[in-house]
Amino acid sequence: MIRPDAQLRSGHIPADLIPPGADPRSVVIVHTTPRSWAGPVVLILVATVGICGLVYITTVAVLSLVQVAATTAAAVKAAIPTLIGGGGLVTLALKVPKPPRK
Repeated sequence: MIRPDAQLRSGHIPADLIPPGADPRSVVIVHTTPRSWAGPVVLILVATVGICGLVYITTVAVLSLVQVAATTAAAVKAAIPTLIGGGGLVTLALKVPKPPRK
């Protein structure tokens, strides 16, 4: 029993903890319970899973919106000549930026 807390846990009461004039048999040492890390660890795990789930759901929603926008743009591009009269005078062009020259 090298550590003082091990001595106290085994029931040994050091003389310096007994008040002067007190009966050693009537002295009671109250121990605090060791700290449990289960709560904080579970809280961190739940928060991490929640954040990852939120990022996943947001990504899926944004990709779905982009897909709907692309489908709508293709449908509008195909429908414009028909709506105007079928002459083909109006076309829809999407400008894509050119890569920088080296």
